[in-house]
Amino acid sequence: MVGIDEVARAAGVSTATVSRALSGRGRVSAATRMRVEQAADRLGYVVQASASSLASGRTRSIGVLLPLLDPWFFSTVLGGIADSLAQRGYDITLYVLSHDPAARAAMFGTFLRRRRVDAVIAVSIDLAEAESEALVGVGVPVVRIGGAHPHMTSLAVDDEAVGALASSHLLQLGHRIIAHIGALPQFDSDFRVPSQRRRGYERALRDAGVAPENELFEASDFTIAGGAAAATRLLTERTERPTAIFAASDEMAVGAMLTARELGIRVPEDLSVVGVDGHELGASFRLTSIDQFPREQGVRAAETVLDLLEPRPTTDAPPPHTVLPFELVVRASTAPPPSAPPTPPDPLAWQ
Repeated sequence: MVGIDEVARAAGVSTATVSRALSGRGRVSAATRMRVEQAADRLGYVVQASASSLASGRTRSIGVLLPLLDPWFFSTVLGGIADSLAQRGYDITLYVLSHDPAARAAMFGTFLRRRRVDAVIAVSIDLAEAESEALVGVGVPVVRIGGAHPHMTSLAVDDEAVGALASSHLLQLGHRIIAHIGALPQFDSDFRVPSQRRRGYERALRDAGVAPENELFEASDFTIAGGAAAATRLLTERTERPTAIFAASDEMAVGAMLTARELGIRVPEDLSVVGVDGHELGASFRLTSIDQFPREQGVRAAETVLDLLEPRPTTDAPPPHTVLPFELVVRASTAPPPSAPPTPPDPLAWQ
């Protein structure tokens, strides 16, 4: 196995300079760093994580807390985090929150306190007070993607504003019978994003003089299949069929569009549909959506963690709370409502 001393001889520098150049810690000129990296690549030298940790007191690993792993949004955020950290020589240690109270308590009380990570990124998690205290008590930098927190650096999209923007787009087109597909209670338990988007929907309707109706809300699980099932109920079981649907995720919105197609309801001539996320399926389905740039959220979180771990003289410290951007992307799934009042289709006609 090639050792650090061989790399030092090949590059014509000391072993300490090799260590600084390859770890990214300490002052090394760009030319020297390049020479060391080229020598290491030529010789096949790889820094051993255990040795690096002993020397620096760092694990070179960042803990990432997720409420769920399957939904596209979380996997996309995770991809942005992982790629950005890898470029700086960091690994990730993934923690997915359990619904089991004992397992959850063990994670906050034991796993994180083993100090096997240099910092933690918590993604869209609604932490209980004791969990927040335990997380802060680990003694490493914590960056939260979600609402502001007094003891954590946070990055957040204003999800109530997202819901209001999506609903306002439909209202401006002339829709007044606007349904909303949100989250099942158990899905909303660990991160309050769905309920915040629903509040934005309700606020926009009230501001426009339209009273939100409970019968125009359906809960789903943020999947295409779940959105399709919710849309079926909205489009076949209501006395007055909605002319528009705001779904709290793009996947549910796509499910709603597929259901409309099966029922013979044209999108957008008979029904407008808008979603949230910026999912790659949006362009394929020509879906109007609020793009919240999830991959960029992961990149920003990783960069913020690194700025806290490895502050640079030329870079200001990250602010305690950063509001992240979002954007309405109008495609072909939204249009003014039909002139004639719609009537519910016969649910047996398409079976």
